[in-house]
Amino acid sequence: MDMTDKIMYEPNADRYGKMKYPYCGKSGLRLPVISLGLWQNFGEGDDFENQKRMVLCAFDHGITHFDIANNYGPPGGAAELNFGRILHHELSAYRNELVISTKAGFPMWRGPYGDGGSRKYLISSLDASLTRLGLDYVDIFYHHRPDHATPLEETMMALSDIVKSGRALYIGLSNYTKEQLEDAVKILKELKTPLLIIQPRYNMIDRAAEETGLLKAASKAGAGCICYSPLAQGILTDKYINGIPEGSRASKSRFLRASSITPELIEKIKKLNELAASRGQTLAQMALAWVKNNPAVTSVLIGASRPEQIDDAVGMMEHPDFTAEELAEIDKIILGS
Repeated sequence: MDMTDKIMYEPNADRYGKMKYPYCGKSGLRLPVISLGLWQNFGEGDDFENQKRMVLCAFDHGITHFDIANNYGPPGGAAELNFGRILHHELSAYRNELVISTKAGFPMWRGPYGDGGSRKYLISSLDASLTRLGLDYVDIFYHHRPDHATPLEETMMALSDIVKSGRALYIGLSNYTKEQLEDAVKILKELKTPLLIIQPRYNMIDRAAEETGLLKAASKAGAGCICYSPLAQGILTDKYINGIPEGSRASKSRFLRASSITPELIEKIKKLNELAASRGQTLAQMALAWVKNNPAVTSVLIGASRPEQIDDAVGMMEHPDFTAEELAEIDKIILGS
């Protein structure tokens, strides 16, 4: 087979038919209700063909936003390299239809300049990310976590200069508290660089982003919100209803311990699963819809290990709304209220 015989990817012609694209905060940028994150399963040792199938499956569903970070892999940088390959070979003709995000803030390389929130780290990290991705710019660049050792003014000025240099179109903040967010927004206003978006952890079980006032603070600042871990790393699916299956994240991940899957939690999951079934949804679909039901939330960030999980997640769009009774029942199950 010569190059002229190579089968080229043709995206689904109806990819924009069902997906919704709300505006991100007070900006003119619209994001899909569901975005795909590449934190897991896009490492050096993961099946590249499966990675490609997942990315293309997402785009075929109208998922236009792909969320990465400099340290995603393993090893760090691998997810950007792999996504860059997919982008170059399959999606280069559709770059203007994509929103590509990356981040810096966690340890990336050895020595005193490979971590944190300094101007040197953020700019050099983004330059390295652009090289791995094969891009001239990313759409959104995040500071991945607060750095207490670096003045906030230095971090915000670096982010502002990154946008003004054209390396990124917008900036975001991930894992910031309400107070840190408010302080950052004040500085960014002085720099005349608006904050586009925040990225906190938020799901039915972990509601800290709501309870601490972080989501309201973002809305007040005119920023959108994309929430990671909407399924609580797989807990809010039917995966653990009958215990911990071999090969599951709880059986092998350092981020989700088997000890956290208690009998009490399993009972709650079973009740939530029954409620989801009564709505004509899987538990995962209901959990995603619950996150998006918060008016401060622009997009829900999912992960996947196979394309079928993306298909299932997009099914959330069929039943996105809740009755007051259903929301009260979810609170009763989770909170006992």
